[in-house]
Amino acid sequence: MTLQWTVVAFFLYAEITVNLILCVPLISAQRWRLIFRWRIWSWLSPYWNKCFFTIIMVLIVLFLDALREVQKYSGPEPMQDAKVNPNVYDHVHMKLFRAQRNLYISGFSLFLWLMMRRVATLLNQVAVTMEDSAGLQSQIDNAVRAAKQQQEDKLTLKQSFLEKEKSMSAAKQQLKLEVEKLAGQLKTAEEAVRKSDADIEAMRRQAKGLAQEYDRLLREHHQLQNLQSAEDKKDW
Repeated sequence: MTLQWTVVAFFLYAEITVNLILCVPLISAQRWRLIFRWRIWSWLSPYWNKCFFTIIMVLIVLFLDALREVQKYSGPEPMQDAKVNPNVYDHVHMKLFRAQRNLYISGFSLFLWLMMRRVATLLNQVAVTMEDSAGLQSQIDNAVRAAKQQQEDKLTLKQSFLEKEKSMSAAKQQLKLEVEKLAGQLKTAEEAVRKSDADIEAMRRQAKGLAQEYDRLLREHHQLQNLQSAEDKKDW
């Protein structure tokens, strides 16, 4: 195996190892996202796309070269030569086997290289989606708690309103009773006032009669005094 195909084979083994590690279920997507956030990746990010497409182009070139070798040694001319000379037959089949091996190595390397990037991208997207889902779940929980709190506040306000309404109804009933009591007292006071007015009027009439009787008696007294004084004068 030449140097370039040895490098491609080791690259394939490295890709298989990395893809297996990426697919390990014990490492969560969030942990991979933390790993992808390391400073070294941000430092390598300006060169990552160039390196990625460069490796793709190299693998495509190697794949096409291996495909050309397979077609070359599987064609009719090498097979005819191999039938004539047995040594050439073994050599052609050895070359064909190597070409097919190189074709598989380069093809699988290209496939795993593309798949590795896709798996890393999907892991990152899954981690972002899980973080967004966690944030949305937190917002939903907060909204549910806020709704429950509002419902509890609403029930509390409703209960306080009902209690106030009951207290106001009781106060209104008490006030009504007080009004009725005061109305009864007012009616009694009015009757007492009317009675006292009648008594005062009777006393006034009685006083007026007494005054008239006093005046009459006073005139009679004066008349009697005048008569007595007249008799006394006659006796002298």
